[in-house]
Amino acid sequence: MAQSVWGYDSDNGPERWHENYPLAKGDKQSPIEINSTDVKHDSSLGAWHASYDPGAAKTILNNGRTCRVVFDDTFDRSVLRGGPLTGAYRLRQLHLHWGSSDDHGSEHVIDGVKYAAELHMVHWNPKHGNFAGALKQPDGVAVVGVFLKVGNTPKPEMKRILEEIENIKTKGKEAPFLHFDPSILFPKSRDYWTYHGSFTTPPCEECITWILLREPIEVSSDQMAKLRSLSKNNENEPVSPLVDNWRPPQPLKGRIVRASFK
Repeated sequence: MAQSVWGYDSDNGPERWHENYPLAKGDKQSPIEINSTDVKHDSSLGAWHASYDPGAAKTILNNGRTCRVVFDDTFDRSVLRGGPLTGAYRLRQLHLHWGSSDDHGSEHVIDGVKYAAELHMVHWNPKHGNFAGALKQPDGVAVVGVFLKVGNTPKPEMKRILEEIENIKTKGKEAPFLHFDPSILFPKSRDYWTYHGSFTTPPCEECITWILLREPIEVSSDQMAKLRSLSKNNENEPVSPLVDNWRPPQPLKGRIVRASFK
């Protein structure tokens, strides 16, 4: 398995990542399954706040593993603060994980429930100098996770991202993605679970404070189908649908999950 070709197929998928990325077998890996009965309500957990500058949005791309929107993070223009965090974290990118059908696709599992998709908003702590430096620190990165569930109402806020899918159908395609406020993707409720974990893609660095929102946002089946129309192959190769790009839950290994709500 070559270092550059990890993916989600049986020959290079999550079961084998540890062969090249030993950290994938670490003690603080993500995602996890959250069981309400084991969660501790922590009354000291305050509200989190995102102040995002829509002008920071730059591009949208298909890297063969996910659909990603990239933001300008050269200064504190789009930041996340509060909740379990100390200081302001800069928004760098958002991306999604999804399944091949509506009944699975999320990485985190809540009381046995899998959602159709999971959106990750990745922020880093500028006190560590740059993104690479933040990856080496336990408080380097904060990710807000939002579940997508399929309902009858399409999420108008997802429309912008999905409209661009036509332009990034194949691996390696990138398109301008300007003037977008990602905070429109948050659900109404700010309730969250938090725990210390890792990136869910190699090298699986254990530098993440997770803020997982309890309330999912609703998308339509058609909107999910649109995501599944992306190809994980290059333009000149046969279309191979980009689906099931999620890592299964990892062992908790004694970590405590805290909740901001009772």
